[in-house]
Amino acid sequence: MTQHDHTEYGYITDKDKYLNRLKRIEGQTRGISRMVDEEQYCIDILTQISALTSALQAVAVGLLDDHLKHCVLDAARAGGDEADIKIKEASDAIARLVRS
Repeated sequence: MTQHDHTEYGYITDKDKYLNRLKRIEGQTRGISRMVDEEQYCIDILTQISALTSALQAVAVGLLDDHLKHCVLDAARAGGDEADIKIKEASDAIARLVRS
């Protein structure tokens, strides 16, 4: 994890929304564990894993959107090395999301 000096991140206005989504995702994860423990049908488990993956991707895309609109935009306005760093971070994050 990287340390940044920025005191407020773009997602902060939607923090509660993200936390609620993550709590639901946590519940889905526990549900999948329970399904495996109870030896439920493979396809049913895979269906739930697919739903969990989609939920995580939705959170990731939302965070990326907030990052672009807030952190990257602010850095681009300021210019200089910080703008290059923020753009590189965003590009790397997009590449990780595309690979996942």
